[in-house]
Amino acid sequence: MDARDKQLLRSLRLELCTEVLVDGVVIQYLYQEGILTDSHVQEIKSQSTSQRKTMMLLDILPTRGPKAFDAFLDSLQEFPWVKEKLMVKRKEVTVQDPAGKARVVAAGILKL
Repeated sequence: MDARDKQLLRSLRLELCTEVLVDGVVIQYLYQEGILTDSHVQEIKSQSTSQRKTMMLLDILPTRGPKAFDAFLDSLQEFPWVKEKLMVKRKEVTVQDPAGKARVVAAGILKL
């Protein structure tokens, strides 16, 4: 997962925890697509509240490779408003590069 997508998930973490229930289609889709392992699914399901389940998923996703964010978007079938918001915000995110310079990524165009 690239830095822009990691930052986006981090910046919307609390909002995602209140709007997305990951226990159903979301984690099953991510498992089906190979983003989550069986142990990830069990770890998420073992959490005591739906918010904690979502937080656990948000902790795991950034470590699951370059296709994880797009698969997460695809998994949000039951939450189209969340998917739309993530797609819009993704086009607007400012990312810090390793040299500490802010880069604005808008609609796929990199501006320095």
